[in-house]
Amino acid sequence: MVQIVNAENGGAQRLLDTLRKRGGEVNRQVTITVGEIIEQVRQNGDDAVREYTRKFDGRLPQYYEVPPAVLQQAAQQCDPALAESLRKAAENIRAFHINQLPKGFEINKPDGSVLGQKVRGLDCVGIYVPGGTAAYPSSVLMNAIPAKIAGVGQIVMVTPPRRDGTPNPDILAAAQIAGVDRVFLCGGAQAVAALAFGTALIPKADKIVGPGNMYVATAKKLLYGTVDIDMIAGPSEILILADQTANPVYLAADMMSQAEHDRMASAILVTTDEQIAQQTVQQLRQQSAALSRREIIEASLRDFGAIIVCDTMEQAVAIANDVAPEHLEICAENPMQYLAQVRNAGSVFLGDHSPEPLGDYFAGPNHVLPTSGTARFFSPLSVDSFLKRMQYIYYTDQALQRDAQDIIRLANAEGLTAHANSIMVRYGQQPEL
Repeated sequence: MVQIVNAENGGAQRLLDTLRKRGGEVNRQVTITVGEIIEQVRQNGDDAVREYTRKFDGRLPQYYEVPPAVLQQAAQQCDPALAESLRKAAENIRAFHINQLPKGFEINKPDGSVLGQKVRGLDCVGIYVPGGTAAYPSSVLMNAIPAKIAGVGQIVMVTPPRRDGTPNPDILAAAQIAGVDRVFLCGGAQAVAALAFGTALIPKADKIVGPGNMYVATAKKLLYGTVDIDMIAGPSEILILADQTANPVYLAADMMSQAEHDRMASAILVTTDEQIAQQTVQQLRQQSAALSRREIIEASLRDFGAIIVCDTMEQAVAIANDVAPEHLEICAENPMQYLAQVRNAGSVFLGDHSPEPLGDYFAGPNHVLPTSGTARFFSPLSVDSFLKRMQYIYYTDQALQRDAQDIIRLANAEGLTAHANSIMVRYGQQPEL
């Protein structure tokens, strides 16, 4: 099911090279198809979106934009226990993300000049939410709540209808709880394009966030620049660091919690104990037999999973930093002692009682995380993802006179004489020809 390799014999490096190739795979035909969809939506707007919805989803939905009353009804008719869990999760997400809200500043100098920065929420954000067989109400909360805290003017959600043309009611309930303003029943690359360009009915977004299949991810990539995006998300992944005190039952369960996402998902255990490695393999076989997505789990673990045996935890942490995983669990006697050594990870889960699903659904930190090694330079989705910063400058005559010659000198050094002239005309100087 899953291979065990030793960090000393080169097996670990070969595995990491395979993972990097997986993250960089591009389907050329998908790119061509998505490019054609984008162009059709750019030219034909809502008509193109509806036509692609009919083609890919089987039929047109019962309504294009979900009426506000239907959103309210979905929240009211949602299973009470699920609705309560969604509300609790929403509160945890708000409580965590409110601490991320930055403040502007203003510097008032003695000469009367003023320098400052204002922080404002984006005007409109689009959230993509899968809505077919893979429906994720938790993603609605994780994407919409930070945007709401940031002060985004309008949050617009797109989600594909089910085969019968109706929306997924749990997604609608989550949208109502999270404070989404408008919901449209459309999905795929066509929905992403509609948000990027704007149509007669769908507002033009400043930024598009949210997970999706390869067509959605490709559309976001191709439209970046026309619109901002959160990230290009690859297959899900987890890396677990474990010492001799770790519980193989937990390790196996947590590896499979990511492996079940996708056949290309990756689950890696890095341990200092050979016996832990062997026992975890046994647990993977035993536990997977009772799981509904067993075939996906086994394919993921076979192709992109591994157990790496190291000599020391320091060596294990070094491997983790090299992989830069989306999710990093540290199952060790004193997990906090290794946190300072971790440099590259999307989100870190410390100890036996902090499994990755805790972060996916409930604890509060965001579950939209960088994948495929991009945690080396990308960060989790946050309130900051939905903000823009604007600087401002006010100079008095006295202050500008004081700095004029320095500005003129720098402009002339760059050959930008009109820049220099902009300063010189204010003080009766002529540019040198």
